[in-house]
Order: sequence, then structure tokens, then C-alpha cells
Amino acid sequence: MYVGTLSFDLLLGDVRSLKEKRSVVRPIVAELHRRYAVSVAEVGDQDLYRRAEIGLAVVSGDASHLTDVLDRCERWVAARPEVELLSVRRRFHGTHDE
Repeated sequence: MYVGTLSFDLLLGDVRSLKEKRSVVRPIVAELHRRYAVSVAEVGDQDLYRRAEIGLAVVSGDASHLTDVLDRCERWVAARPEVELLSVRRRFHGTHDE
């Protein structure tokens, strides 16, 4: 079993309130879940209206499939015009980890 996680640090575009932030972040979270069947949520910076941290996790029996899903998620988020991807943190956990 392999588990992979991504943590995205995002700068939101023309957002002036937490309500506007939700209208940008929620569709991104929902589409990642729908399109790639990953567990995903806003995990940080909830009180800052121009920043967002989104975390996602994937479980797979195949390391190459896991890498492919994480790569596609990262490319999809990076291509979103309404956000600027500041950083991505990727972690892998495999059956050899203790």
C-alpha cells in the first residue's frame, strides 16, 4: 500500500473577503475530489482571505499510479487562472515505512 499527499499553498487573485475566498476554494476542492477521486480539504489559512492551503491524499496499491495521480492534481491546480501556486509539498509513504 502506498499513500501520497500534496499540500498546496495558494495566493488567491481578486478576493476581498472570506466569502469570496470560499467561492474560489470550494470549487477547486470539489473538482479535485470529483475528477481524481482523492480526499481533499482546505487545511490551513482559513482566517486569511487571500491565502489558502489545500491538502489532498491518495491511497493506491501501485506506486506509479500514485505518482501519476499526484502529478495530474498538481498540474491541474497550477493551471487554475484564479489562483497562484506558491508552493507544493509532496510526501510518499510506502509499505517499507515504519
